[in-house]
Amino acid sequence: MSGILDLLNSDMGRQIVLGASNETNQPADKTAQVVQMALPLLMGAMKRNASNPQGAEGLMNALNSKHDGSILNNLGGFFGGGVDEDQKIDGLGILGHVLGGSQDNVVGALSQKSGMDSNSVMQILQVIAPIVLGYLGKQKQQQNVQSSDALGGLLGGMMGAGKKQHKQQSLIESLLDGDNDGSILDDVAGMVLSSGNKKSGALGGLLGGLFRK
Repeated sequence: MSGILDLLNSDMGRQIVLGASNETNQPADKTAQVVQMALPLLMGAMKRNASNPQGAEGLMNALNSKHDGSILNNLGGFFGGGVDEDQKIDGLGILGHVLGGSQDNVVGALSQKSGMDSNSVMQILQVIAPIVLGYLGKQKQQQNVQSSDALGGLLGGMMGAGKKQHKQQSLIESLLDGDNDGSILDDVAGMVLSSGNKKSGALGGLLGGLFRK
């Protein structure tokens, strides 16, 4: 099963960072930092939503229809010439559903931690949300997950296993529920990175010399 770290370390991860950087006119390194923190956060928020029957059913319906993973087949087209308005509206809808009333808190924490303005952080979240959902949809197909009850297990597997994953989920829920500052994101991102063992490291190492020839 492919997890978050696999996405970040892939050519697709590079496309996502550079595409979001171009979309927001923000430096690639800052964009990479926001994406690194945002991906596990969004995945953890989806896992939390899938923990109740209604949330799991809604997510399953989305994965069975629009968000089946096909977006990953043409990220160049997705970002080429700028992300179109329909995709941005879709991204806003996903964020509203996944983050709910915690959206401003999450954006503020990411902004504080990265040093990027809140509007740009929101733009990044907006464009990566459909990609994250598409990535989940692709994994659902590959793992042949047929029921909403099994979604939690799929999401847990993509975030890593064992005590680290449970602690990471707890940290994510703390951020979603409270007014915590950005420091909690160090722990979230750090736990994702540490789950990758040798593939992980500092941000520059994580994105694998992304911006170096």
